Amino acid sequence: MYDAANPYLTGNYAPWREEGDAFDLEVEGELPRELNGALYRIGPNPHFKPLGRYHWFDGDGMVHAFILRDGRAAYRNRYVRTDGLKAEMKQGRALFGGLLGNPREMPADMPPFKNAANTNIIGYANRLLALFEAASPHELKPLTLETVGLFDFGGKLQGPVTAHPKFDPVTGDLLFFGYQPFPPYVTWYRASSDGKLLESRPIDTGLPVMMHDFIATDDYAIFFVCPSVFHIENAAAGKPMLTWEPQHGTKIGVMNRKTGDVKWFQDEAFYVFHFLNAYEENGSLVVDGCRMESLDMSGTSFGGKPPMAWRWNLNMKDGSMRQHQIDDVSNEFPRFDERLAGRKHRYGYFAGGNPGSPEKDTNFKALLKRDYQTGKLEVHDLGKNFAPGEAVFVPRNAKSSEDDGWVLAVWYDAELNRSEMVVLDAQNFAAAPVARIKLQHRVPWGFHGNWVPAQ
Repeated sequence: MYDAANPYLTGNYAPWREEGDAFDLEVEGELPRELNGALYRIGPNPHFKPLGRYHWFDGDGMVHAFILRDGRAAYRNRYVRTDGLKAEMKQGRALFGGLLGNPREMPADMPPFKNAANTNIIGYANRLLALFEAASPHELKPLTLETVGLFDFGGKLQGPVTAHPKFDPVTGDLLFFGYQPFPPYVTWYRASSDGKLLESRPIDTGLPVMMHDFIATDDYAIFFVCPSVFHIENAAAGKPMLTWEPQHGTKIGVMNRKTGDVKWFQDEAFYVFHFLNAYEENGSLVVDGCRMESLDMSGTSFGGKPPMAWRWNLNMKDGSMRQHQIDDVSNEFPRFDERLAGRKHRYGYFAGGNPGSPEKDTNFKALLKRDYQTGKLEVHDLGKNFAPGEAVFVPRNAKSSEDDGWVLAVWYDAELNRSEMVVLDAQNFAAAPVARIKLQHRVPWGFHGNWVPAQ
């Protein structure tokens, strides 16, 4: 039995341990023929009853693939066979602890923490990579989801890789960083589109923090050093390794991608899990993301008020900073047309609360489309029993305009206890879905995913 008192082990957070395949899925509506590829989703899904207190970030990674071709849909899901999970499968029980404590019941030759491979999944260099920011990625076979093994850029990379790398829209380079609880706390990397590591630079942030995401433009890489601070010594005592220390404030480091020089901006303490995008304009950097007042990682919740959309203006000439909250609608998991990465964007897509709902529920109830030019906020709500995960935008073709395409997301139906993948027309966002792909089971709440074209 799992712990019914833990919110991350109940409802649609509860594990779904079955692996399988389903073909010719029921489709309500009509799937666009241009959607030829796969939507990959990944999330935590503990294979065995956890040791100690379980946090959502701890679970074993399971990949869910919705494969679309010629207006038809198939589905496949598999666990990422990490070394840690294979060791547990051999023993038939959990061996690793997690973020909220680290009881160990394993041979001494195993690492102290499991690479859970549970946070994001991308197509890169003709590979499918499952990402976990505390360690190296795992390579999977794109069609079968079979785990190939760790991917370390041909042995050139020794440290961890963020779960949120960015693709340079001009060169196809992969831009990423890694963070760790000992110096150098952050390292910047750039790799070619064919998998070769081209560049690495250590960055002195002065503080060992959890840094989940970053953003990049043509000339800069931007790092928010929010004071969720590592105390690795707590692990041996069974205490949480991350503590919120607002006295440090939040620092924003802007690294010149050509010289490696870093310009710092200082602000009061806040936390950002995810950024939408950033761009350069009139000597300033404009950054859009989801801001939280604080982050409490000491228990089985994140604590505090829900995240809101914020914009930062970083003046690279005089070192000043302006920031403001966009509106009062809770939202997270920001996505956009990634052909505009590092360029000025107009639209963003979010999972969030429905501003028209009388309950004022702060949980994800709807998908949101925010127009940063007009301020208009469009809402897509499937109904009171439904809740969405992260949305992914797919352009209609390579030359289509910024919102000419589809928004894909996996929704959970609490009444039927099953999930479906929903396709929306991005230009007619609030209208009825273009297509709904029905599963006969649920997909547990996960983190991130991406569309990977068949070619």
